[in-house]
Amino acid sequence: QVQLVESGGGLVQAGGSLRLSCAASGSIFSINSMGWSRQAPGKEREFVAEITNGGSINYADSVKGRFTISRDNAKNTVYLQMNSLKPEDTAVYYCGALRHIGWGWGQGTQVTISS
Repeated sequence: QVQLVESGGGLVQAGGSLRLSCAASGSIFSINSMGWSRQAPGKEREFVAEITNGGSINYADSVKGRFTISRDNAKNTVYLQMNSLKPEDTAVYYCGALRHIGWGWGQGTQVTISS
């Protein structure tokens, strides 16, 4: 099993920045990719960003150019740098790890952007 613990959420004004962190523990060797998703109130969870073990990166169109995903393999940690934040970015952000059995997710961290 893999355990994921997110941190770094909070309340910021529109145009501001936040950096989310996600520390992975457990069966780290089994992880193929790590990523982030988010769920806004009343909406379905949506993909935000993914980074593979090989370093390939994908972003949702809604965050391209504003969000940057990165990982520190030595610390088993993945980051999501979020810049130029908008009120529509308000959501619970979940860190995920992709293994052979599919995606597993952390408990989430709240990000709230005020206008």
